[in-house]
Amino acid sequence: MAETSAAEVLSEVADGVAVVTLNRPDRLNAVTPSMAAAYVDALLALDDDPDVRVIVVTGAGRAFCAGADLAELSKGVEHLDATFGDARIAPETALRVRKPVIAAVNGPVAGLGFAYLLMCDIRFVDPGATMQTSFAKLGLVAEYGLSWLLPRVIGMSRATELLMSSRPLGAEEAHRIGLAHAVSAPGAVLDEALGYAHDLVATCAPSTWAVVKQQVLADASRSFDEGMHDVYGRMREAFRGDDVAEALAARAEKRAPRFAGLPPRPPLAT
Repeated sequence: MAETSAAEVLSEVADGVAVVTLNRPDRLNAVTPSMAAAYVDALLALDDDPDVRVIVVTGAGRAFCAGADLAELSKGVEHLDATFGDARIAPETALRVRKPVIAAVNGPVAGLGFAYLLMCDIRFVDPGATMQTSFAKLGLVAEYGLSWLLPRVIGMSRATELLMSSRPLGAEEAHRIGLAHAVSAPGAVLDEALGYAHDLVATCAPSTWAVVKQQVLADASRSFDEGMHDVYGRMREAFRGDDVAEALAARAEKRAPRFAGLPPRPPLAT
């Protein structure tokens, strides 16, 4: 088991699963610019770590994330433009990493925290958690891609209503409308998310996750024919890959598959 800490964000790895904890419990994990940067850095580092296959995100204390720290909002427009407007610290990093990112929502969520929640691939929610977009009550717009992603998750009408009203919704409603994948037993959300994560590690191919995340994101903005053209090429590549051969061998031999982990991402061209 390895653990690293960057004060406002903690990262712990065990048995192929990383737990990233938003760690300002005295402020309900309200996000500062340095915390947002540390969160992105943690996700990217874990994406590059061959020992990590699945990432779980949760909050310290009694909240998941209460949004951006309101003290930051009082520092003026130039400060906000230079900090929270920086694409390098934006929450969509969770969508772009190659590995499954699972939210374990242990308590209240608002504003930027709602974006952190939504950008995770899979969402487990404690029955006592509440979630709200918050932006309308602060005179803000639907920030961080929520107007693009939320309608795709829960439908346009529901998304518009939640963004316009900024009303809180509970865990059961979140599950009913498709925002939450599961509502845990009280106090057990992290354990249940981890159990799901370990099942993924034991049974599924990391190469599939990486490609599926690319497909889902790309297909949201291209035609059916474009998506079909893309997928046939991906299918031919997969048929020739080591993971399909390993999956078939494991089934024939009645054993668990031994899929390879993902290598570090190639460096960006300079």
